[in-house]
Amino acid sequence: MSYSVGQVAGFAGVTVRTLHHYDEIGLLAPVGRSHAGHRRYSDADLDRLQQILFYRELGFPLDEVAALLDDPEADPRAHLRRQYELLTARIGKLQKMAAAVQTAMEARKMGINLTPEEKFEVFGDHDPEQYADEVQERWGHTEAHAESQRKAASYTKEDWLRIKEANDDWMRRLIAVMDSGEEPGSGAAMDLAEEHRQQICRFHYECTYEIQTALGEMFVADERYRRNLGKGREGVAAFLREAILANAVRNM
Repeated sequence: MSYSVGQVAGFAGVTVRTLHHYDEIGLLAPVGRSHAGHRRYSDADLDRLQQILFYRELGFPLDEVAALLDDPEADPRAHLRRQYELLTARIGKLQKMAAAVQTAMEARKMGINLTPEEKFEVFGDHDPEQYADEVQERWGHTEAHAESQRKAASYTKEDWLRIKEANDDWMRRLIAVMDSGEEPGSGAAMDLAEEHRQQICRFHYECTYEIQTALGEMFVADERYRRNLGKGREGVAAFLREAILANAVRNM
């Protein structure tokens, strides 16, 4: 069997021009010719072309490919073994790269630029991306969400640790005020509600009193938020909601 240059180009997924070039430099020079003088490729030529394309895919320059294939000491099976080893190593490297890209994509889903280890260090058992789809559905169209995404994407692990430290300190003081017997409408409680709003503005997005009031209602209505606020401390969500309402009234 012999094949035309067009047929071989179709088999191998290369251009006719590429095959002509390989012939011109002696890398793949079919000895067969048609009556009209056109190149005709044998099965052996196709085997050699396969070897060439394997090495090219692995990044070998053409002169090195020629030296490898024309080595009189080389065993064709040795070529295949070497190419198999090189391809296996490359596949392993690409799999690691793909895993790294996937991790980056997941981290960027909520704009959180952290490795999984860093996220665990910063957020502990709380997964900040747990409600990513719900957040996108409910607020993805808003400017506040877009601003939050922009800011979050720029934060480093140190930034998130600083934000977490500020939030933890605020929560300790809120619980202390609640435990002291102060009412949610007291000055101390309202001041902490205002600090909560300012933290959101500083770290995430422009939080108006209307937005914060809606957040306060969500803290009480959604069991997930009740469980996370104050590490599940009973009454924190309700106390904060009332303080938020009182502070909104004070500032309107």
